[in-house]
Amino acid sequence: MKVWDMYKIAVIPGDGIGKEVMEATLHVLESSNVDFEYSFADAGDEYAEKTGIPLSEETVNLVKQSQACLFGAAGETAADVIVKLRKELDLYVNLRPVKSYPGTKYLFEGLDFVIVRENTEGLYSGLEEYTQDGATATRVITKAASERICKFAFEYAEKTARSKVTAVHKANVLKKTDGVFKDSFYKVAENFSHIETDDRYVDATAMFFITQPQMFDVVVTTNLYGDILSDEGAGLVGGLGLIPSANIGETNGLFEPVHGSAPDIAGKGLANPSAMILSAVLMLEYLDEYDEARRLENALLKVLDEGKVVTKDLGGESSTMEMAEEVRSKLEAL
Repeated sequence: MKVWDMYKIAVIPGDGIGKEVMEATLHVLESSNVDFEYSFADAGDEYAEKTGIPLSEETVNLVKQSQACLFGAAGETAADVIVKLRKELDLYVNLRPVKSYPGTKYLFEGLDFVIVRENTEGLYSGLEEYTQDGATATRVITKAASERICKFAFEYAEKTARSKVTAVHKANVLKKTDGVFKDSFYKVAENFSHIETDDRYVDATAMFFITQPQMFDVVVTTNLYGDILSDEGAGLVGGLGLIPSANIGETNGLFEPVHGSAPDIAGKGLANPSAMILSAVLMLEYLDEYDEARRLENALLKVLDEGKVVTKDLGGESSTMEMAEEVRSKLEAL
């Protein structure tokens, strides 16, 4: 069912293979039942070489005025681009699915859980300074940010028919900062008594990801822990080339594959477009276009399952755009 007649989407292809996977994804979306109005902008290394800055205020404003943003990849300036956009738009959620797809190098069949990472504070607050002996970093954990991210995790579990939310922390050692996060989690959980809850230490969680990942459904955690666990999750299901991500705030969302710009293969048509296409799936979910999100995901799933028209990293010989064309064909048939 259509929620809006036309969605205004900011598109930032970025650097390297970002441009290729973006072109492929937009080609697939042309056959969507949802209509988009795209506004294109530049950011990243190549833009910095031309202008001296990796991200302009005009681009930030364009994203603010859009209902969502699709972002391809950035090279060495990735932090200057993505971190600034997260701060400017208060994108306090980083959402990373961990899902096994057919035809990929997953370690466990049937995995399907989601990591919800707080995106604005923790050790990534940028409060570092040199000292006579070396350097120090200040870890900021607030009740407001902790409750906000936990509330999102529970609401996301409700919206996506998931039944369990796990908080990950290290409150046995970091008694004050992680203590605030743990207490905030259980305070929020009181309003979602129909959802199962538990909490685990981050080191134990890292082990369980490898030994018993099926025990997780929605994982909510702080910034640094979420960053590390997300990449471990990617390793469970075939690597970063298959992993999408969402950065979500109260009024906007930015959707990007977690792979980098891969300059070594850029321009060769070798890039796997799956993560960018799956990022578009997350965008459709964010826009409450769930039926269309499932159509797009299922079209990609059929292509992966058949394994005939896929890129080299998936065991095939097809180019980025050839694989995109096959996904589009499957989408049109659904």
